Amino acid sequence: MKRKGAMPVSLVTTVRNEADSLGRLLDSILAQTRQPDEVVIVDGGSTDGTLEVAAGYKDRLPLRLISMPGANISEGRNAAIREARHSIILVTDAGVRLDLGWAEALAGPLLREGSGVDVVSGFFLPDPHTAFERAMGATVLPAPEDIDPAGFLPSSRSVAFRKGAWAEVGGYPEWLDYCEDLLFDMKLREAGYRFVFAPQAVAYFRPRSGLRAFFRQYYRYARGDGKADLWRKRHAVRYATYLLGTLLAVWAWRHKHSSAGQAALALEALAGLAYCRRPYMRLRPMLGGLTLPQKLYALALVPLIRLTGDAAKMAGYPVGVLWRLQRPR
Repeated sequence: MKRKGAMPVSLVTTVRNEADSLGRLLDSILAQTRQPDEVVIVDGGSTDGTLEVAAGYKDRLPLRLISMPGANISEGRNAAIREARHSIILVTDAGVRLDLGWAEALAGPLLREGSGVDVVSGFFLPDPHTAFERAMGATVLPAPEDIDPAGFLPSSRSVAFRKGAWAEVGGYPEWLDYCEDLLFDMKLREAGYRFVFAPQAVAYFRPRSGLRAFFRQYYRYARGDGKADLWRKRHAVRYATYLLGTLLAVWAWRHKHSSAGQAALALEALAGLAYCRRPYMRLRPMLGGLTLPQKLYALALVPLIRLTGDAAKMAGYPVGVLWRLQRPR
């Protein structure tokens, strides 16, 4: 419901072959405590009936559909924002469902007179359906208490901003296929726009349901980091840690009968447990309702998911760096 006299807001999203999940998103928009005044959806060339699903909501939502076959996510978002009629923009992604108070929590700071807020960082939480997805969500996604609001860069699954700020920084970078929202956030921060954190503005989404899909996802994220020249130090630390850890493990195994070798193996095991400590803490409250074998399976998955994600990042990052170095300046 929209409060009488409230400033209007636009909600934008992009889709491509989301016929199975789009209804869940649109149903959650219909259920919002603060309804958006328009919903702009840009379709990047769906072939699975996505547009037909969206069209089925036109009599219930102030929906505008724009077809842009071949558009990447940045091009789609920019087109949707460009076409939006209102100055307050809420952004989310296909494949999520929104908490009932999402729009109200996200738009509130921007609508509050004299707040001086330009960007509202919402949050996202896992919506797991299986034991594997619970382990995945706990391993790769932060909990609200893990976030430093002062430095948090919001995902465009859940963010709001003023259209004027988007225009001033040139919108989402259309040359970048992944990590485009982080680069957009950084441009907004560099331009001096004021961010606030709204952890109650939650978008729920299903984590990847298999290691292959997860590897592909994180490979692409890291490739995007390399293309955009993001997180050099973080990636360097990861390479160094795995190189030194591998060398130490080989040495310790060769000297496993000595006290020094046994101490090195114990140190490696402790380091591995420490690396998985925070995921295990997040996983603990998510184990309810699982059988004992399912719980043990989820617990065993955590280090495997960690290793898979790190391998994907180490494979993807240099590919992105090479792409950047070969790109004409």
